[in-house]
Amino acid sequence: MSRARNFARGFLALVFAASLFAAWLAPVSYEVQFREAPNAAPSAAHPLGTDELGRDLLSRILYGSQVSLWLAPAAALIATLLAAVIGGVAGWLGGWWERLALAATDLSLSLPWLFLLLTVRAILPLNVPAWSSVLITFALLGVLGWSQAARVLCAGARSLRHSEFVLHARASGAFGARLFFRQILPNLKPVLAAQFLISIPIFILTEANLGMLGLGVAEPLPSWGNLLRSLESGPHIVQNPWRLAPLVLLVLVVSSFQLLLPREEFAS
Repeated sequence: MSRARNFARGFLALVFAASLFAAWLAPVSYEVQFREAPNAAPSAAHPLGTDELGRDLLSRILYGSQVSLWLAPAAALIATLLAAVIGGVAGWLGGWWERLALAATDLSLSLPWLFLLLTVRAILPLNVPAWSSVLITFALLGVLGWSQAARVLCAGARSLRHSEFVLHARASGAFGARLFFRQILPNLKPVLAAQFLISIPIFILTEANLGMLGLGVAEPLPSWGNLLRSLESGPHIVQNPWRLAPLVLLVLVVSSFQLLLPREEFAS
């Protein structure tokens, strides 16, 4: 298992580095069209060929990786912080605070958030700027994706509330926010890290689903979601198998994130 995790770390580091230096690694800009060569096969000028509009596929994958790989962790950070505030504080306070937070969490988990995301994105103007669509998409993912992590953090804070070291801290005169931030929150860091790591591939896949439906990141800015829309034509993909490159990369990245999860967290 350690070999697999080391491979996952190395692969993710490589992909993150390639996306970071996309401006230097990409043959051309992601929006440049070679209208004389649509759906071109891989060549020295276009290592992964071109799409139906004649845009270099390697360039679009590199720039699309910037969007998906750097903003999905940002959305995961928002969701994890919200989960820490809602779930962690509720589990620490207990009583009706905990019951209220768990009721809100149950309600959130019962709602079809994918349809809500589709509705919110669909009512936005069609001419919304590309980077605005990026920020809106991942901000929505972060704001709406806190509920599952909140339940885990609530249970963790509840167990710590009755632990011996907390009782000892109370006997030493620590109360209120000082006790929470000095004793409870540091001991929740492993759970927070695990929930953050779990959320990243979930948000990557959610954006991919939105992008395939045309409601994710707006063109011409690439993301893995709108790159996967080109896979809708089965016969065309059979004739141009290199167009599967975004899908292969997405599967490898999501699988690598799963390999990095602690086994006990993954099992839960």
